[in-house]
Amino acid sequence: MRAAGALFEQRACAELQRAGLKLLDRNYTTRYGEIDLVMLDRDTVAFVEVRHRLTNSHGHAATTVTASKQRKLVQTAELWLATHPYYGNHPCRFDVVSYDGPVDRAEMAWWKQAFDAM
Repeated sequence: MRAAGALFEQRACAELQRAGLKLLDRNYTTRYGEIDLVMLDRDTVAFVEVRHRLTNSHGHAATTVTASKQRKLVQTAELWLATHPYYGNHPCRFDVVSYDGPVDRAEMAWWKQAFDAM
C-alpha cells in the first residue's frame, strides 16, 4: 500500500510541476503528521495532501481528508513554516490531489484551497 501511495505522490508532483508549481519539500513529517508535498505556486505556498481510492463505493478519495486530518495538516504546516522562515510571510493554502480508480486508470482531481486553516 505504501508503494501505491508513493506512486500517486510522484504522479501528483509531476502534474503540479507541469502546471507551473515548484517543489519545495516532500513527505515533511512531524509528531502531528505528514505533508505529502509542499509546493510554491507563484508566491503562494501550497501544502498538498495526496489521496487515492480504488473505488468510490464509500466516497471519493478527496472526502477522506477529514476535519481531524485537516487539523493535523494545519499543525504540520505551521511547523514547516517555522522551520522555513523565508516563506513565513507568503500566502498559504491547502490543496488536495485525489486519484479515484485502479492504479493504471485512476482519475486525478486537484482541489485548490480545499480547506482553510482553522
